[in-house]
Formats: sequence, structure tokens, C-alpha cells
Amino acid sequence: MVQAIMIQGTGSNVGKSMLVAGLTRAFSRRGLRVAPFKPQNMSNNAAVAVGGEIGRAQALQARAAGLEPHTDMNPILLKPETDTGAQIIVQGQRRGTMQAGDYRKGKAQLLAAALESFHRLCADADLVLLEGAGSPAETNLRAGDIANMGFACAAGVPVVLVGDIHRGGVIAQIVGTQAVLDDTDLAQISGFAVNRFKGDVTLFDEGRDDIAARTGWPCLGVVPWFNDAWKLPAEDMMDIRSHLGGACKIVVPQLERMANFDDLDPLSGEPNVSVEIIPAGRPLPGDADLVLLPGSKSTIGDLNYFRAQGWDIDLYAHVRRGGHVVGLCGGYQMLGKTIADPEGIEGFIGEVEGLGLLDVHTTMAGQKKVTQTQATDIHTGLPVYGYEIHIGRTEGPDCDRPWLQVGERSEGAISPSGRVRGSYLHGTFASDSYRAAFLQELGHRSDLSYEESVEATLDDLADHLERHMDLDLLLQLARAPKGL
Repeated sequence: MVQAIMIQGTGSNVGKSMLVAGLTRAFSRRGLRVAPFKPQNMSNNAAVAVGGEIGRAQALQARAAGLEPHTDMNPILLKPETDTGAQIIVQGQRRGTMQAGDYRKGKAQLLAAALESFHRLCADADLVLLEGAGSPAETNLRAGDIANMGFACAAGVPVVLVGDIHRGGVIAQIVGTQAVLDDTDLAQISGFAVNRFKGDVTLFDEGRDDIAARTGWPCLGVVPWFNDAWKLPAEDMMDIRSHLGGACKIVVPQLERMANFDDLDPLSGEPNVSVEIIPAGRPLPGDADLVLLPGSKSTIGDLNYFRAQGWDIDLYAHVRRGGHVVGLCGGYQMLGKTIADPEGIEGFIGEVEGLGLLDVHTTMAGQKKVTQTQATDIHTGLPVYGYEIHIGRTEGPDCDRPWLQVGERSEGAISPSGRVRGSYLHGTFASDSYRAAFLQELGHRSDLSYEESVEATLDDLADHLERHMDLDLLLQLARAPKGL
């Protein structure tokens, strides 16, 4: 009989995704068939899965379990396009864009889809590890909730509440959450854990015991800071950061609606590479080897944002100095001469001028493309493996100098100088041989086996949780969901 348990947090970004990934690997190594599940996620960093797209955290968790990512692992995905609106992905497929107020009114209807996916996962698993979103203590969002206690109650799944001691006030985080939940929700909570402790964990023994005494919940562990977390793909824009490595300097402007920025992960892991994320208000450094324009969920909006920071001026100066530029997906579209959106897919009907560094033109039209892709780098002949998630068609003279070959189709564009290139293909740099060739072109070497590094880090994370959490108690607290 399948068992299930849900990891919820006292707030956003307390480490829920990382804990579930580590637990998934740990229990898989114990011989259990484990599946990850998050009923509702909000992220512009998506992954291609069987059936469509899901949040990248669930794709990493699937990898930790040795499973192919599936849309049932994250049936509701919200991809923010503006401060008040988001694209709605249901079981992997785009349902359109909704404003926050409209989504709140209609989200209860999505519970059935989330339960359907959850039950399908349960049919072929010994253990399903669920992840909440944000915090169950947001009582103003409780009505119609499908991300935290609303789903836990509907599915009959016990909850472990996780607090983040690194933020401070973890006793208040956990005890305060108990104070605001109603009796029905409280009945779902079976224990708590404290995450991201720095230093000697025994120094928090009294705090741990105080939380247990005040709440009546058992503690499943005080988990020290996992120093190698940065080696795993980041899902949230809050998690990406500059990484100082070696002499090769790659600069990335931090766009408002950055999407699918996992392209940065293998570059950040290189010992000889420094990846510098440039926030708003700071110029692009003049000593960069490469400026990388990442993907965007709102290309025209982020292009306007790019210009508002004065980054267009910095980029032109970088090119004049002989620097290299790469644009991926939305970044590729920005590098062209024009971007047209005749249907208002991004909310704006019309055409805008691009940065003009590639002689190509983009039209936002057609069906959204979501696919795994195998390609060949035309210059080196090396194979690359990646994925495409985009709406839009890009054409123009520079496409006659393509970057990649995908079957019979040419992909991307390169400027006459060869120093500016763009493509819709994400994940190119995860290929060790191609990344080495690319860095060599910039005058630097590669010293990383990226996929091996991710696997080793997942194992190290599982070891970390085995040492600092009571995984036997976690299994004891898990139970069979309703209706199964």
C-alpha cells in the first residue's frame, strides 16, 4: 500500500524543494519506489516532462528518484508574466493567462486535476513525497487552497512543517504557524523540522525542545546548512547568485521575468569560470568575456527593463571591445532587430525594436513548443542535448549562419563576426564536451563533469539528511492517502 507525507514550510524559500530532493534520493536508495509531487508550483524555470512542462524542482526530484519527469508530478504550474498575472499550465499544457484575482476565484476547480495526477502517481509508488508552496499560515489564502493544507486535507496526507533558522525567529515561525491554523489543518501536522542551521546543532537543543513542548509535535531533526546546495539546479530566481570561479568572466543581467535560467548551472560549476549576476541599478562590467542574455517569460517587457537599466549601452560597448554575446530563447529574441506580437500573447499588440545585434526578426505566434531536443553544434560537430519551451518564430539573414543543427532543421543564428549568437535551445552547456569547446573558444578550459557532479551532490544531500533527520520516524508518520 502506498504511503504519503507532505513537506510544508513556514514560508517561501525555506528549503522545501531541496529537502524533498534529498529525501527522495535517500528513500530510493533504501529500495522504495518513490515519487515526488507538488500540487501547485509558481516558477518560470520549467522543465520538459512527459506530457508537457513542470517546475524544475520536481524534475530534479524525479532525477533523485531515478524517474523520468512527468506532468503528474506538478499538475498546476503558474508562470508569472506580470506582477498580477501568470500563465496557467495544467497537467503540462498551457491553459492561458489569468490575473491573480481571477485565479483565486477559480483555483478550487483545479483541485480535481491535482488529485487526479496525485492518484495516478500513487498507483505505481511505495512512497509519495509531497511539497507545499509558500506557507499554510497565509490564512487569507486558505479558502480554495490547493497548494498546502487544502490539498493535504483533500488527499488525507500528513504534514511535516519545516522552519528556516537561517532567517531567525524559527521558534516563532513554527509556533506561530500552529497558532493561526484551524483545528482541521492542525490535525494534519505530524511533526516539524528545522532547516539551515549553521554551527553546532547541539546549541539549539533547548530551542528544539521548546518548540516540541509548545506544539506537542515531535522533531524530525535540526538540519545543518548543506554547503553544496549551489551545485544543484536552482528553481527560484531568489536562489541564483553570482559564483566566483576563475579567470573566465560571464556576466548575466538579472531580468525581471528570467525564465529557464538552468543554463547557468553548469557554467557556475566550472572552477575556471566566474558567473556574475548583475542586478538592477548596476552597469554590465566592462571586463566580461561573455554577456549571456537568459530566457524570459515576458520578452518585450524584459527588453524594456534591459534598456531602462542602461544595459543596452553597456552591451554595445562590450561588443565594440570584441566581447562575445549569447542569447538563449527570450534573450535570443531580444538580440534581433524586431519583435512583433500581433496577437498580444504577451499582453502587448504591436512591434518593438530589438537590440539589433543579430539580423533576425521574431514574431510571437503559433503553438507553444515544449520538447526535448538533440542537436549538433555546426562549428565543432559535437552533440548537444537540451530542450525547447517557447512561443515565437525567428527568421532573418543571420539564420543562414545557424548555431546548431536539429535533424534536418537549422537552429539559431550567428552574427558575421561570429561573436554574437542566439538559439531557442536550452541546456546546451550541460554537455561536457560542448561546454569545454565553447570555453576554449573564449580562451579558457573546462574542468567539470556536470552530470556526475549533480548525481554526486544528490547522494551527498541524501547522506546529509540520513545523518540529521529521523527518516525512520518520517516513514512511520507517512500514511495511505484517502481513497487508496
